[in-house]
Amino acid sequence: MLHQFRIMVVVHQKNVVFEESTLARNLEPKCKQCRREGEKLFLKGEKCFTDKCAIERRNYPPGQHGQKKGRLSDYGGQLREKQKIRKIYGVLERQFRNIYKSADQQRGVTGDNLLQLLESRLDNVAFHMGFGSSRSEARQIVRHNCILVNGRRVNIPAFLVKAGDTIEITKNAKQQLRIKTSIEAADRRNFPAWIEMNVQEMKGIFKSKPERSELPATINESLVVELYSK
Repeated sequence: MLHQFRIMVVVHQKNVVFEESTLARNLEPKCKQCRREGEKLFLKGEKCFTDKCAIERRNYPPGQHGQKKGRLSDYGGQLREKQKIRKIYGVLERQFRNIYKSADQQRGVTGDNLLQLLESRLDNVAFHMGFGSSRSEARQIVRHNCILVNGRRVNIPAFLVKAGDTIEITKNAKQQLRIKTSIEAADRRNFPAWIEMNVQEMKGIFKSKPERSELPATINESLVVELYSK
């Protein structure tokens, strides 16, 4: 269920290359979203790493006919993959389309460029650094002015982080228990190779854009390229 309370606005900032919605959000239950895609999308934070995860108990789509197996057409498979990637990174349809356009205009493989742009978003980087237990929580922390990028406060989730940028929690926000807990949990699971993290100082460095081999193999971005190439 998508609730949109205000029209889309374009963020005029150098590091933001696509539209950002101020109040639009997807209110569909997160566990149902995972079940619809048939895999963990890690939308519920720590719950996704326990046996309470909905996928562990009911790994079939929600609804009356969820357990009936059906065969998707080629178009249906492409559409489902696009929806899955959108849900993983928490972006809306128009945002995703604009991100794809930016990826297509860059040199290199469009699919790889697409994932690198999504991974470079500030809310996603904050999530990987453990500042939020999920991407939605990390996005909220960014919105609440709790993040500094190279010493400057940034509250735009769609802000694109560059290689070498330093991201840290503001002094006042370091006292928040939820942030401390999230960082400790992320530290136990280990941080991605493209991130250098100082847990004690709640500060990290975005060393480089991740290579495709470092990202989940369950994502098939080539299907999205095929979908938008029609």
